[in-house]
Amino acid sequence: ESGEYKPEVRATHLQNTVLVAITLCLVTVLLGLGWRSIASEIQGDGNYVRIAFVLLTPIQVFFSMFFCQVVVGCIAQLVGPIKQMKGNSRFYSGMLPRRLNTPVLPHVTIQCPVYKEGLVGVIQPTVRSLKKAIATYELQGGTANIFYNDDGLQLISEEERQARIDFYADHSIGWTARPKHNSDGFIRRGKFKKASNMNYGLNLSNCVEEKLLQVNRHDGWTQNDEAVEYERCLREVLEDNPRAWADGNIRIGDYILLIDSDTRVPEDCLLDCVSEMEQSPEVGIMQFSSGVMQVVGDFFENGITFFTNLIYTAIRYTVSNGDVAPFVGHNAIVRWSAIQQIGSFDGLDDYEKFWSEAHVSEDFEMSLKLQCEGYIIRLAAWAGEGFKEGVSLTVYDELARWEKYAYGCNELLFHPIRTWLWRGPFTPLFRKFLFSNIRLTSKITIISYIGTYYAIGAAWIMTVANYFAIGWYNGYLDKYYIDSWKVWFSIVIVFNGLGNFGLATMRYRIGERNWFASLIENFKWTPMFAIFLGGLSLHVSQAILSHMFEIDMSWGSTSKEAEQTNFWKEIPKTFKAFKYSIGFATFFIIVMIILAVANFIPYSWNIGSFIAILPLSTVCASHLLLPFVLNPGMMQFTF
Repeated sequence: ESGEYKPEVRATHLQNTVLVAITLCLVTVLLGLGWRSIASEIQGDGNYVRIAFVLLTPIQVFFSMFFCQVVVGCIAQLVGPIKQMKGNSRFYSGMLPRRLNTPVLPHVTIQCPVYKEGLVGVIQPTVRSLKKAIATYELQGGTANIFYNDDGLQLISEEERQARIDFYADHSIGWTARPKHNSDGFIRRGKFKKASNMNYGLNLSNCVEEKLLQVNRHDGWTQNDEAVEYERCLREVLEDNPRAWADGNIRIGDYILLIDSDTRVPEDCLLDCVSEMEQSPEVGIMQFSSGVMQVVGDFFENGITFFTNLIYTAIRYTVSNGDVAPFVGHNAIVRWSAIQQIGSFDGLDDYEKFWSEAHVSEDFEMSLKLQCEGYIIRLAAWAGEGFKEGVSLTVYDELARWEKYAYGCNELLFHPIRTWLWRGPFTPLFRKFLFSNIRLTSKITIISYIGTYYAIGAAWIMTVANYFAIGWYNGYLDKYYIDSWKVWFSIVIVFNGLGNFGLATMRYRIGERNWFASLIENFKWTPMFAIFLGGLSLHVSQAILSHMFEIDMSWGSTSKEAEQTNFWKEIPKTFKAFKYSIGFATFFIIVMIILAVANFIPYSWNIGSFIAILPLSTVCASHLLLPFVLNPGMMQFTF
């Protein structure tokens, strides 16, 4: 064999198309049941005003689509085919690719944005993992370099700074660092600075490349000559940008392996990565299914580890069925030429940008733009849990992550309300997405996923309204209205019952876990996530409304190392961070008690109905318990 790669033609699985079609049928049936109630009531009293309920159909579909998908998906996990999870298809790789055997292998750049993470506890272990992978790739004939975009280097102390610079030099790491925010007019753009940090580093790299293109290379040009010219070009770029810091090899290869500061990679992965990308030129991003690298091992991190593994299992199943893979922003290999095709100038700075600084979810935005350009996103599961990522170590970080996702989804869909008159409600990116060549079933799945944040955010508002509606007007309400008790009961049955059985059965069928042990594990974490997901509503709605009404929200990087804390430190921190949700829960608990048992209120105001009280009490209890019982620093009672 010549070793030359040939573009690989893979089949597109249609299981997901069938499941989405069944989901739409289920949604249609549910809508039909509601419309039947409208028709029967009109027949009874002749009041046609209630036809206005039909106007709520888009919102109902938006809120209920994910629920229906879970029902259909869990049944499919129980009795449907699962062989596809072990094979390869257009959007999924369950088997290793045929390895390249060409004289020259593609160059890989491993890009990692960092902030103020600890050098010893976070950066060094990650680099050790990367160096092993690079050494293996070099033995196989390839080349790779590490490229750190260090946003904390110009902010930390001189001693810490020098330690980082020395470490980068000792391990041949190329790095860039930009000035701090508002330093002599310099602006670190974006609410979440990761995108602008990477753009800044990529711009410096591109500036060096532009100067290198002007170099006349003679026939006897050597690697030493190239290195000398590179150093000269880098020096000139830094002279042109005196506030920028950089050193080492900051050139970008054919592919970029994006990682987080707390990532671990398999020792022998780079050759397989580039082999698959070379054989599949239509793939813009290949996202790796990842395991979890645990740091502290307390109950909260263990719970989030379980949830992360659950999510990746569900993603593998969905994508292997034929859905488009998600891009989570790390542990993914990106085609540099594809990224360059979607670069643009935003008018705020004088250089080309590749990652959106106007969106909190820059990875989701990147995924949509690449798909609109005709590229696909693929999920690779052949590495097993060899790629590892850190998870949130505190309830504060996990909550911030959900807020950021909710804010980012609203940012991708809607303009702020103030601008709707002249810009319209929907963003150009969302309109482009709706009318793009992305498969219809994938569009439905993406919109269904986004709808979950709005459903979670609306839960507290609708539950409060339901409490008063059922408590004061039960029996007088239109039959089209489904009370929160029925919704709550359905969610418990589907997510805690069917969902747990479906997950355990699927893991058993693919040979990943023992069925009974998996089922026990699923139920073991149910109370924690009942509290966590039940206590999310107020925080998610805050994030969505903050974007809608242009209220500033910002998030820093998540904690990568365990912090020393105790009960007395956590008490004021918790009340400060959760004062509004604690106040909301306390207020409505008092209201429910007063309206249920107080003698000083009119009898007609009394609300003692179980089906009115239970949903609101569940929401209040979750919001009240979340900051306390899910806080290891408090629940360990260390003083």
